[in-house]
Amino acid sequence: MLLLGNEAIARGAVEAGVDYASTYPGTPSSEIGTTFSRIAADAGMYFEYSTNEKVALEGSAGAAVAGLRSFAFMKHVGVNVASDSLMTLATVGIVGGMVVLTADDPGMHSSQNEQDNRYYALLGNMPMMEPSSPAEAKDMMVRAFKVSEDLEVPIFFRTTTRINHAREPVLLGPVEDHHTADFQRDPGRFVTVPSVARRRHPWVLQQMEKALQVAETAEFNFIEGEGDIGIITSGVAYKYVLDAIDRMGLQCKVLKLGMTNPLPKGMITEFMGSVDKVVTVEEGEPFLETQVKAFAHDAGLSVQIFGKDDGHFSRLFEYNVDIVEAGLASALGLEYSPAEIPALDVKAPSRPPNLCPGCPHRASYYAAKVASKGKAVYPMDIGCYTLGMLPPLEAADIEISMGSSIGTACGMSRMLDEPVMAFIGDSTFFHSGIPPLINAIHNKHNFVLSILDNRTTAMTGHQPHPGTPMDGMGEKAPMMDIPTLVRGFGIDFVEVVNPYHLKETIDVYRRALQHDGIAVVIPRMACALLTDIYKRKIGKEIIPYQVDQEKCTKCHVCVERFGCVALTLVDGVVTIDETLCDGCGVCAQVCAFDAIQEVER
Repeated sequence: MLLLGNEAIARGAVEAGVDYASTYPGTPSSEIGTTFSRIAADAGMYFEYSTNEKVALEGSAGAAVAGLRSFAFMKHVGVNVASDSLMTLATVGIVGGMVVLTADDPGMHSSQNEQDNRYYALLGNMPMMEPSSPAEAKDMMVRAFKVSEDLEVPIFFRTTTRINHAREPVLLGPVEDHHTADFQRDPGRFVTVPSVARRRHPWVLQQMEKALQVAETAEFNFIEGEGDIGIITSGVAYKYVLDAIDRMGLQCKVLKLGMTNPLPKGMITEFMGSVDKVVTVEEGEPFLETQVKAFAHDAGLSVQIFGKDDGHFSRLFEYNVDIVEAGLASALGLEYSPAEIPALDVKAPSRPPNLCPGCPHRASYYAAKVASKGKAVYPMDIGCYTLGMLPPLEAADIEISMGSSIGTACGMSRMLDEPVMAFIGDSTFFHSGIPPLINAIHNKHNFVLSILDNRTTAMTGHQPHPGTPMDGMGEKAPMMDIPTLVRGFGIDFVEVVNPYHLKETIDVYRRALQHDGIAVVIPRMACALLTDIYKRKIGKEIIPYQVDQEKCTKCHVCVERFGCVALTLVDGVVTIDETLCDGCGVCAQVCAFDAIQEVER
């Protein structure tokens, strides 16, 4: 079957007989969860969208300790959230096979940093595997569960955006039977008081010695080609290397590594002894390069090793074939001329990301800016609503991580004279917004918190969360009511408002700014994409808006301060693109001259 990398990964887990899978959605790993959500019931497995990555990891750990095969997956920064439990889990180990997938994002296509999570494997003493293609990811996933079960430790499985989102023909294999839970009480292993932890640390080091023997003979570590030039590579960079040396007509020996922690020291040392020069090709940090140089030193080899440290390859961003070709040419002292791309005589317009037409967040930000007269500090959080940072809204001043809007608002409100208005989404609030809010209440901070409730996890593909009526298995689930939850903390200013009702929303924000203490405003309206789908499903016509040019005064407030993408300004004339207009009607409320009205049908 032609499968997306994330679909192939899900298929590999199914073939391995996975019993329990859990995640918090995050690109580039999101489609793994989407796939499981669709098939879990038929596949006889359990799947959940957990509140955050730490909870997801702990749920899968519980299943694995009970003798079942479990799979926790997340984007790379999600591992930061899960790492507290992950580091200790690697020490106590598991009983059933457990795979922990980190989907790294070189180039930061959808992330706030470019961290290289291979170092988590070193930090936690975890065996690690890295596929180079969707097809290999499927096969490697099956193998990872077996290795994990044999060694009784979780396997760290590292992918990158290009693996997750590429498509490739994948040969399906047989599906293993599911497993029966068999929990054996063993507090001397799993209850990590210091005396237990002291016993477990030597054990995990012994298991890593066993993992080294697995790496030396693993089918995903192999050598191909002939020549005096050796290339050591892993992950998707392996595919780029194959294309680059073919383009360049180079005769090289290539050591492709699929199990990259522990690295097969014997295999690598023998490989380096068979060539005159070695080039390490890897995205991200010099993870392979540093260890390969150490192996060469230990073996007394004089072979030259080139890579990132000497500037031939960059530590920045995603690679491609051209980048690898240029790096190889630089390392080997060869001429390199990039392929000439014919110049087009057309300049494409800028297409920055933007909030969708009809997005309720745009109305919420506009109301907050009007109420504060733009003279507030705006801590922001992670989600599609982060696009509120863009002109003309410009409602974001700092954003670090999930939940950080409330945490940074604590410090800012305490130390600044300006009012502070923090923004966080509904899914993000459940993920990591509750502890900092409790902190803000206990320490008597003073700011306005907007919990932007659009009834879904919108940015990553409309996955459910605790505030939605459905779970990851597609079954009806209890909904956590955000206003009730927040009032339970003792906050006395909690107001829910429909952001499409602009005057009311502005009034609520004005009163919130006058409140002493924490004021919580909950602009609640479903994601515009979901409401559009629903309207079409029930046959309700979406009636767009238009500008009455006779009434329009050319003040341009609708474009220059509200800025919906359906509004266009050409030669001083504002028009509305009816193919984009969502029919929400907020722009009509922004116009003080009644110049924006529904299109007559």
